[in-house]
Amino acid sequence: MLKNYFKIAWRNILKHKFHSLLNILGLSFGIAFTLLIAAYVWGELQVNRQLKNINNQYIIQTNWKDPDMGLEITTLGPLAKTLADEYPSLVADFYRWDGVTSNVSNGDKVFREGLQIGDSSLLTMYGFSLLYGNKNTALKDPFSVVITEDKALKYFGKKDVVGQSLTIESFSGSKHAFNISGVMRTPAYNSVNRITFDNDNQIYIPAASAAFFSRSLDQWDNPYIAGFLELKDGVRPADLTDPMRRILKAHANSDMAANMQPYLVPLKDFYVQQNKGLVKKMLVTVSLIALFILAMAIINFINITVGKSSVRIKEIGLRKVMGGKRSQIIYQLLSESVLLVFLAMLLALGIFTMSNAFLSQVLGKPIPALSSFPAYFILIPVLLVFAVGILAGIYPAFILSALRTVDSVKGKLQSVNGNIWLRKVLVGFQFCSAAIVLIASIILAKQVSLFFSRDLGYDKEYVVSVQLPRDWTAQGVKHLQTIRDEFERMPEVKGASITWSVPDGMGSGTTPMYAEGKDSAQAFPYESLIADEKYLSVFKIPLLAGRSFEQASDSLNIVINESAVKNLGLKNAEEAIGKRLYLSADLPMNIIGVAGDFHFGSMKDRIRPLIITHVNFNKVYRLLCFKLKPGNIGESMDHLQKKWAALMPGTSFEYKFMDDSLKFLYRSEIQLKKASQVATALALIIVVLGIIGLISLSIQKRTKEIGIRKVLGASVTNITSLFMKDFLPVIFISGLIAVPVTWYLMNNWLKDYTYRIAVTAQPFVVSIIALGLITSVVIILQIAKVALASPVKSLRTE
Repeated sequence: MLKNYFKIAWRNILKHKFHSLLNILGLSFGIAFTLLIAAYVWGELQVNRQLKNINNQYIIQTNWKDPDMGLEITTLGPLAKTLADEYPSLVADFYRWDGVTSNVSNGDKVFREGLQIGDSSLLTMYGFSLLYGNKNTALKDPFSVVITEDKALKYFGKKDVVGQSLTIESFSGSKHAFNISGVMRTPAYNSVNRITFDNDNQIYIPAASAAFFSRSLDQWDNPYIAGFLELKDGVRPADLTDPMRRILKAHANSDMAANMQPYLVPLKDFYVQQNKGLVKKMLVTVSLIALFILAMAIINFINITVGKSSVRIKEIGLRKVMGGKRSQIIYQLLSESVLLVFLAMLLALGIFTMSNAFLSQVLGKPIPALSSFPAYFILIPVLLVFAVGILAGIYPAFILSALRTVDSVKGKLQSVNGNIWLRKVLVGFQFCSAAIVLIASIILAKQVSLFFSRDLGYDKEYVVSVQLPRDWTAQGVKHLQTIRDEFERMPEVKGASITWSVPDGMGSGTTPMYAEGKDSAQAFPYESLIADEKYLSVFKIPLLAGRSFEQASDSLNIVINESAVKNLGLKNAEEAIGKRLYLSADLPMNIIGVAGDFHFGSMKDRIRPLIITHVNFNKVYRLLCFKLKPGNIGESMDHLQKKWAALMPGTSFEYKFMDDSLKFLYRSEIQLKKASQVATALALIIVVLGIIGLISLSIQKRTKEIGIRKVLGASVTNITSLFMKDFLPVIFISGLIAVPVTWYLMNNWLKDYTYRIAVTAQPFVVSIIALGLITSVVIILQIAKVALASPVKSLRTE
């Protein structure tokens, strides 16, 4: 019997192939998009969960009373090891690492790489597998190194490279061969070797070699070490609160111990919670977008199914006349609905596979393939098929099967008003969802555009930065200044500057300083920028008063920004010139210039008071920035690279344009913008498919009416307006509902940004008018063919 139901259902689908195709397409697009987003969200939630004993793995984070004393994501170097040594009943294992960047080479292949200097427990604590080498000994010996298979291919062109060596440079410029003792299978994205979004360490150095880089994991005054713990079964994070307090009191200096409060965060949750829950917000947002799209697709499916059922009343009546039972009619209608959803699901799975790469690029993360999901996930599409199929088919099945046979044969539907109102409510929800997605997409795009169109306070055009090798000595800085001057003589280069950072949110930290007449207890944490005398000119940052640096003579002078002037309580920039800020009682710094405010980080944050110190004072740097002349940038970069090879032999030329730096700074917002644009396009497609389906069904039921109206003199415009009045009021009411909902949602999203667009009426008006126009065009195109046809054809239909 079941086979017979689906055989007849298939025949009916083919008989009504136009509406069946609309139903299948609309639902498949919605399901495919939802599956893609669900796969993306699932993949993000799996970060770190593939690690061994993940339920017992924790990262030590720190709350600092004085934020300038350390970082939230790091802790004191020896803390994790001491906890494991002194409390073996609580701690099963520990791992610590310190990250550095250095030149790594094999012959003429030279690259700047992130290095992870850490304990040997890396290879045993988390389940990372070695393709080659012994995990128990690979990170024990000094000047050994473990690399991933990707790095092996990068430097050697093959994976089995145990026994070969890489040359790594220290900060003093000395080089040493590191013997490759292991090749690791490239691990999935995790927070052990990628603690922040911009750091991806795939070269692992043993703690025994830390001194080569002038580093140590065992100094109690070093608060910048990433610390991890594996707790024993049954041990809770709270059980280590007192042990950590006792250890700090016994080993750390009193000032450090008084200012810090270490705590444990489950490693399985760390990724989605870090950076103020940025990932979690992204996942919630795209999930809501996907649910809106799926709801629209399901409602569209239900609408067309319910609408199509009303033209089959006579068919149901004839089935009853021929002896069909009500239960059989219910099963028949439900089987058709379920079969349609099943076909839509098959198409959706095909769309998922074909569009996986595209959406991965949009979201900036690889979306897991269907084959990577656990076997039980197959229940989700199966349940969705039955749920949506029964939900769409249950109304027509029970209502139409309950009609009296005589009414069915006459095509008389008693509950016609209820049927119409149900469809209007569903259509209204569909338009409301589409309006919300469209309005939100416009507002989001305008905010992202603000990041790149707003006056940043500096000129980012044609600015490129290159990583520098470290020689943090007076001689090293002087040598680098000579090289900088050589680059400035190139015809393609307008200017060059040595600095620690560019305005990309990766600053130099903060420096506590206090004004004359105050003491160190009243020090204010100023944002710090280390740069040379060419920095302001390279970035075209205006001077409001005073002057910029003039070489070494200015090593004890500083330039401040406009916000720093206000922070000092001064009336204007000129008043700041000649004033002093103190690093300590015996180290005053003279203010020689005031620069205009410029965005040094994200627009989520306000511009903070800033001090610029000369590189001769700090003797630390990371980047050489170039201001290129407009023209053939590709050719200019080629010439720059050749000059680099001549002036800096053996040093990799790894560069980044400021435009790319800003894109990385706002990567989450850009990804969200792209995702919302895809969702908007899908929402409009689903709306259009729904309107086409409903209008065609309406025309099918009212063909004779159209013919009679034409005979009585009705114009094409009259007939078109007859159908439009069923939709345009619904769009208007849906728009009125969508406006306050979207206004609330988007203002709530924008509140995180200090610098944001004003939410005006434009996105709301444009979106609602756009939906109205799209609906009108679709209706006109659908009606025109019937309205222009001979009324004789319309009157002959039966």
